[in-house]
Amino acid sequence: MYNSGFVPIIISDGLVNQESINMTKKRVLTGVTTTGIPHLGNYVGAIRPAIAASHAPDTESFLFLADYHGIIKCHDPEMIHESTQAVAATWLACGLDPEKTTFYRQSDIPEIMELNWILTCITAKGLMNRAHAYKAAVQENLDKGQEDQDHQIEMGLYSYPILMTADILMFNAQEVPVGRDQIQHVEMARDIAGRFNHRFKEVFTLPEVKIDENVELLVGLDGRKMSKSYGNTIPLWENDKKTQKSVNKIITNLKEPGEPKQPDESPLFEIYKAFATPAETAEFTQMLAEGLAWGEAKKMLAAKINAELAEPRERYSALTDNPAQIEDILQAGAQKARKQARVLLDQVRDAVGIRALK
Repeated sequence: MYNSGFVPIIISDGLVNQESINMTKKRVLTGVTTTGIPHLGNYVGAIRPAIAASHAPDTESFLFLADYHGIIKCHDPEMIHESTQAVAATWLACGLDPEKTTFYRQSDIPEIMELNWILTCITAKGLMNRAHAYKAAVQENLDKGQEDQDHQIEMGLYSYPILMTADILMFNAQEVPVGRDQIQHVEMARDIAGRFNHRFKEVFTLPEVKIDENVELLVGLDGRKMSKSYGNTIPLWENDKKTQKSVNKIITNLKEPGEPKQPDESPLFEIYKAFATPAETAEFTQMLAEGLAWGEAKKMLAAKINAELAEPRERYSALTDNPAQIEDILQAGAQKARKQARVLLDQVRDAVGIRALK
């Protein structure tokens, strides 16, 4: 759910016990791991659509920096810190409105970690044994001939699905649209919520999986999914000249200027399409068919990217020059989130017998 860095989780029509929630709105919850600096693929695939959704009048958006998830795989404190600032500044620079969105850092909401522990106490070990990430790590050890199948596997990796469950259940929901590779996360949240309700009291709504087929994945310089692990990304916050240099690295064939070209002959077309209107995309397709030189096509693409990001880049620079402003926004968001989290956690504590003596 969070491993790729930017994965939106849309929680619709939340059935929540808090009276302050507007029950007519759908809730959009997006968790972002703080393990890297955002790139163009993150912008197109997660940031831009989530921010657009947050402006809808029927949507209540929650967005958080999943820094506790970040330390599962990233053990560089400076990277976690730097990424936290960069990710927060990115979302704000790209149009996230902290007045209309609950924008917070996961580690500022202690209720999530308390819920995480309570859920850990009632989660079956066998369920965690079936988690995809854990099974993949075990298989890698077996493939390497390791006698200990759990060699170098830490508890963060093993139990992180429970923390994901706490993230989701903290704001009770009925529907969680996800990509197909994330179905297991919602199924686990459902299993854990059901076990709690059966053992103690009906507190949690069991989330339902809803497959989101419309998540837009941007291709990288080599035609594969744009990912820092592939080294095929285009940085989001470089200046115009450096963006052009990155775009120039996109693979193309050896067709000369004047020779007809097809959209599927280079990932350049798919990237251009992500920043163009349908009419502009049709015109670009026609220009390629008429022999547009790859070099000119790359100039057109870089110009498109730079035009869309010109104002966000200015805002990003201003924000990163004043990190205290970012911190103030995160703390204000944490206050909003905790008001709702506290109500649910009090119900959970009471259900398990942790309550005042009278």
